[in-house]
Amino acid sequence: MTATDEALRALERQRTVEITTIGRRTGQPRRIETWRYQASGRFWLTGSPGSRDWYANVLAHPEFTLHLNNQDLQVRGRPVTDSGERARVLGEIVPALDWAGSLESWIAGSPLVEIELG
Repeated sequence: MTATDEALRALERQRTVEITTIGRRTGQPRRIETWRYQASGRFWLTGSPGSRDWYANVLAHPEFTLHLNNQDLQVRGRPVTDSGERARVLGEIVPALDWAGSLESWIAGSPLVEIELG
């Protein structure tokens, strides 16, 4: 099993993850806990509508560290701004969240980043 296969298996099992981004203004590492989601056979970071520091950091510095149980993975975040792709991906994620509110508000105002491994 390759390191990428192991990372995929760990990511499939672990919904709550920690990420370390590089601060867009300070250049300092910033570590937070968040949830990862799976849609269209890929892994994503998102959150309820609103601004997020982690998202601004990923926009400025797309490479970040994804912390899984006993693994720290260097990954790249691909921000999703295309409205059609946002609708497809969030259309898989949001309906499964009983607390999420409207899909339209998520499409309009939630950060969405694909986690690119390797």
